[in-house]
Amino acid sequence: MTRAAVMGAGSWGTTLAKVLADAGTEVTVWARRPEVAEALATDHRNPYYMPGVQLPPIAATNDHERALAGADIVVLAVPSQSLRANLSAWAPDIGGDATLLSVAKGIENGTLLRMSEVIAEVSGADPARIAVLSGPNLAGELAAGQPAATVIGCIDAQRAAAVQQACVTSYFRPYTNTDVTGCEIGGACKNVIALACGIASGMGFGDNSIAALMTRGLAEIIRLGVALGAEPATLAGLAGVGDLIATCTSPLSRNRSFGVALGSGGSMQVAQEATHGQIAEGVKSCSSVRALADAHGVEMPLTEAVHQVCHEGLAVQSALEKLLGRRIKPE
Repeated sequence: MTRAAVMGAGSWGTTLAKVLADAGTEVTVWARRPEVAEALATDHRNPYYMPGVQLPPIAATNDHERALAGADIVVLAVPSQSLRANLSAWAPDIGGDATLLSVAKGIENGTLLRMSEVIAEVSGADPARIAVLSGPNLAGELAAGQPAATVIGCIDAQRAAAVQQACVTSYFRPYTNTDVTGCEIGGACKNVIALACGIASGMGFGDNSIAALMTRGLAEIIRLGVALGAEPATLAGLAGVGDLIATCTSPLSRNRSFGVALGSGGSMQVAQEATHGQIAEGVKSCSSVRALADAHGVEMPLTEAVHQVCHEGLAVQSALEKLLGRRIKPE
């Protein structure tokens, strides 16, 4: 039987633990807080992040060595900006042939590395051992067993297929793809565009406006992806358009909800409260995505506007005016 260690017990880590267990994979969850590990192991619930969701029998611990022992797949389910520090502590205890599966979506601040690149740098693992999971996978819906699909990206197609088998269920359909860059760029950038869409919704704008922002946001994502070597087809699929649609339109999306709070006149603190203290990845990623685009000479006006709202004090009305006031040109 395949054994998976899920490193992180937030809403996404908890949900993936359920998916893996439902697929017949043996699962151990590592939780930073002992009380979360206790609730998972004893009651098979996570009242702190996924209240009301009954989990299948899984093991849980706040001892990372115990969680990692014998794991064939190590699911890295911590926020993107804390991945490096956590993995540095875990790396010595990860098996030499274990697959490292990244489920965080972001670009590391400072280094501007994608998550797979951070993993390779910190762990020393061959890139062929590193996989990423990206798609329209809102945790609440997936935990409820609603049908969903995703992409497992890995340059080693056989390893991607092994991860695929470890998490396929009647309600969760994973596809494989060797374009890791495309999967990661789609996942990182869609959070930023979802903030923009949330801001517009909070200001009272309707579906026409949101559709325009999503479409122009996709154009930004594709420009950056192609500059980094991604395949446009990847960004037209589940890891690109699919994830973008779900994150930009669903009230379950933390990034959209954060944007709605800002667009409604709330402060950054109010917006954080609107997402129940959970991290909206796009708030941090907008800065690193913007810097990555600048480094490659890629124009990303929506990303620039979101960065200015979140980190430079630009008023949301001024940000929207900047976007709507851009020069007209062929599409």
